[in-house]
Amino acid sequence: MLLAWIALNSVNGLGPVRIKNLIERFGSPQAIFDQSPQKIADEKIIPQSCISELFSKQIFKYAQSQLQKSKDLGVEIMSLSDADYPAYLKEIYAPPPILFIKGIRSVFKNHAVAMVGTRNPSYYGKSSASFITKELVECKLTIVSGLARGIDTVCHETCLKHGGLTIAVLGNGIDCTYPKQNEKLADYICRNGALVSEFPIGTPPEAFNFPRRNRIISGLSAAVVVVEAPVKSGSLITAHYALQQGRDIYAVPGPINSPLSAGTFNLIRDGAMPGRSGREIAESLKIITSQQILRSQTQCTIKLPLEILSDEECTIYDLLSDTAIGADEISERSGFAIGPVLSILLNLELKGLIKQISGQLFIRN
Repeated sequence: MLLAWIALNSVNGLGPVRIKNLIERFGSPQAIFDQSPQKIADEKIIPQSCISELFSKQIFKYAQSQLQKSKDLGVEIMSLSDADYPAYLKEIYAPPPILFIKGIRSVFKNHAVAMVGTRNPSYYGKSSASFITKELVECKLTIVSGLARGIDTVCHETCLKHGGLTIAVLGNGIDCTYPKQNEKLADYICRNGALVSEFPIGTPPEAFNFPRRNRIISGLSAAVVVVEAPVKSGSLITAHYALQQGRDIYAVPGPINSPLSAGTFNLIRDGAMPGRSGREIAESLKIITSQQILRSQTQCTIKLPLEILSDEECTIYDLLSDTAIGADEISERSGFAIGPVLSILLNLELKGLIKQISGQLFIRN
């Protein structure tokens, strides 16, 4: 069963949304592989290119190599069907089919808060992140972040310094540390928490992977705290995923004339709670059950503000309308290769901006 999960997750262009749709239709990964290519094509859930790879002889060989590499690296693989798959994460829109985990697998049983912010923080941002993280750790909460430079690094390091547990969610394969300067930090995290990735081993840290990573950061957490964030910060993407997922959102107030506080100011203006201390956040936190998550999340109907999209995402989004267009045509008109186009389309779909109506046809939401 695990090998079938890995194989399904390895198909280029498939992604968690299409895998979710296939599982809902056929019941399990193995049941999908038991179908004929024509049966899968008749369902019009995935494009022909994915079907061809799905039924190639190489896909299970690749999955077996992923399994062996994981064992060699001391990495565990958790599938969506595992009993200990993180409960909060399981209930989000299109959860990761599998998670590659290096560290303490049981860390996901603890309640967690995500701490995120800019890669280039001010002294104020660093000190605020450290202060809030320390108090959250004292309240026995696990800290989730993304191992990036800046606020992420400050939060992971502060958590470890004060004896807490921390989870770093990666936007690349778990065999690669990005940024390179955080290799020692990643090693410490493995001993006091876990490194987590949904991407196959060997996946490089490409820009379009990180928005997908951000939905896992918020998905693992009861709340997201944004410390410092300019208007086009990836941290705001994490906050908006949290909103879709029914999580609490806190933003640390900052100087009104600081560009690094423009994003957090906008969050507070739009309804986020001011985050002034870890204890205050812990006391107001709604520790919710999986059934409450299902009732509170909005199933991807809340749209991200367009100004925080990347240039590549804006290019693709501008090509879409309420008239369906295929991925191949989008690739041709944008000048982007089909692989990156499919990844960008997935990101836009996860952000609630577009939807796939059949095969490789997409429209604006």
